[in-house]
Amino acid sequence: MPALYRSLLVTGVLALNCSASFAQEVTLRLGHVEAPASTTHVMLEKMAEMVAEKTGDAVEIQVFPQSQLGSQREMTEAVQFGALDATAGPVAFMGGFNPVASIMDIPFLYPEDAQKAQAIRDSGFAEAFCESFNARGVTCVSLYPNGTKQFTSNKEIGLLDAFSGQSFRVMESAVLVASMGSIGVKGVPIPFGELYTALQTGVVDGEENPLDTIFNMKFFEVQDYLVLSNHGAIENVVLFSPAIWSGLDEPYREAITSSLKEIVPDMIAHKSAAGDRALEAIRASDVTIVELSENERMALRDKMFPAARDAFLARSGGEGADLFQAYQAAFDAVMN
Repeated sequence: MPALYRSLLVTGVLALNCSASFAQEVTLRLGHVEAPASTTHVMLEKMAEMVAEKTGDAVEIQVFPQSQLGSQREMTEAVQFGALDATAGPVAFMGGFNPVASIMDIPFLYPEDAQKAQAIRDSGFAEAFCESFNARGVTCVSLYPNGTKQFTSNKEIGLLDAFSGQSFRVMESAVLVASMGSIGVKGVPIPFGELYTALQTGVVDGEENPLDTIFNMKFFEVQDYLVLSNHGAIENVVLFSPAIWSGLDEPYREAITSSLKEIVPDMIAHKSAAGDRALEAIRASDVTIVELSENERMALRDKMFPAARDAFLARSGGEGADLFQAYQAAFDAVMN
């Protein structure tokens, strides 16, 4: 077992023993890969404060940002093995760990309205999605939104026909490749750290990311067009070690889950504000910004959603079909 895992395992066991012995004080370590200024870190710190308040300082959650406790894969595995108490991570990084998580790669999964999107999560979909993680040796206690993706390119994009013949960087996902192929775009998996150079040198024409990522990573400096499409959901999960989670007193578990739920509106607002600031800065550059009408968005959805859905179902078997059915039921309940 790697030294990191051994060290974290000792910490986790001590914390659990402390909880069992005194039933009053417990310290939990939660790691994630995002920066200290990110929405994820800001909101998790707030959640930790809320939990401390609700439990009379009996539960301390220490939040470690920016991969201090390892890569997302390492932290997810550490939680699975009981070497780390918890992690919050992008679902997009967990397809290898949980194949049915790639349902989140389906574009236009949620409506643009943030409240309706949250209602879909709360109408049974988030619970069903978390269950797919629980079957893999972790305990999923929250699914929360972390922004939406937009398109950029060095070639003109916007209307459906304009995408054809271009190449876009995508994460390594057959679902994403299929969704891009449906509009005539070649999806090319490229590591995130190599994306700026790939855009700059023309290895690919474009990419998809949230506005704050497009700005912070300076992708807009090497792209000519930005389309405000809001086509792809960026979702995160909070995963706990099952042994740690089951060892917590029920009031402590309730304090954590209720706090995670209560911060979602602030999380959405924080991420939206970050996107607004990024868009304002990008508007001051030479990038041509295209704002799609609802009809233009639906034209993209009509092509991309079915292709991505079919690719997901073809690769995820009965478990994927059940999860998609839970999504569709939640979507219909909110939107119809």
